[in-house]
Amino acid sequence: MKTTRRGLLAAPLLLPALAQAQPAWQPTRPLRLIVPFAPGGSTDVGGRLIAERMGETLGQSVVVENRTGAGGAVGAEATARSAPDGYTMMVATNGGFTMAPHLGLMRSVDVRRELSMASMIFTTDVIVVVNQRIPVNTIAEFLAYVRERPGQLSFATSGVGTSTHLFTELFMAVSGTQMVHVPYRGSGQAMADLVSGTIQVMIDQPASSIAQVRQGAIRALATSGGQRLSLLPDIPTFAEAGLGEASVQSWGAIAVPAGTPPAAIERIGAAVREAVSHPPVVQRMAAAGLDAVGSTPAEMEQVIARDYERWGRVIRERNIRVE
Repeated sequence: MKTTRRGLLAAPLLLPALAQAQPAWQPTRPLRLIVPFAPGGSTDVGGRLIAERMGETLGQSVVVENRTGAGGAVGAEATARSAPDGYTMMVATNGGFTMAPHLGLMRSVDVRRELSMASMIFTTDVIVVVNQRIPVNTIAEFLAYVRERPGQLSFATSGVGTSTHLFTELFMAVSGTQMVHVPYRGSGQAMADLVSGTIQVMIDQPASSIAQVRQGAIRALATSGGQRLSLLPDIPTFAEAGLGEASVQSWGAIAVPAGTPPAAIERIGAAVREAVSHPPVVQRMAAAGLDAVGSTPAEMEQVIARDYERWGRVIRERNIRVE
């Protein structure tokens, strides 16, 4: 299978082999894939690409259902409360599994106990993007500009406690900058306000920002991965800008209700790993700024444990709370 070529997850941790034999479980009716966020973002894009290919592999359609709200908690709870029979899945994210629990945003569901992992499906870098009226062209100029104006610029996120929020908090901590948080219900309106100048800054995922960057509606200054983003080869990484401690990646994975039969999890995981090695899926994900990456359930649990500790520390040190 194809694994990511860069970033935190490009390690032996995520080098699973494709299943050598087909597991015994085989679906006999359509499956449901819950996406806990609105259409258009990386979670939705990655989920839909995987669903399409999984449907071909499993011989049953995979119907995508967007269940938004409460930073992903609505979709997570809907998945956890579904029958553990292999027919309901969700696109799990690092925000929902390693950030939100620290902030009390998953009160209705214990994601680490009530949901089980089948496989990772993608990783993605994030990009520092600014309104075109901000008089900066490089990340160095931006940092100097913000440092001279503490608390005067505003940054948009898709909600309090979401990955875009915590990524920006980490970025400010490492860079010694101070901006005002403006949370939105999703990335769509946030991007519209960034383009209009209502807010000035976002640390966003390529799937929802690359088109505006290419159109010249906003300006990209830096990316968060270990290597430059292939979609933006002229834009430096955080590490190149001296902000290596702020390097991050988002990820998406397939989770199922706890108690789902091991044979079903194995079959679903095998279908995911086949999908992320399928060249058309890899290419379409890359076009959206996503790296197609598969894993075993055990490897995915290791990723969650590592990120859970990291973001818990950031939340405590930044004193982030949800009122």
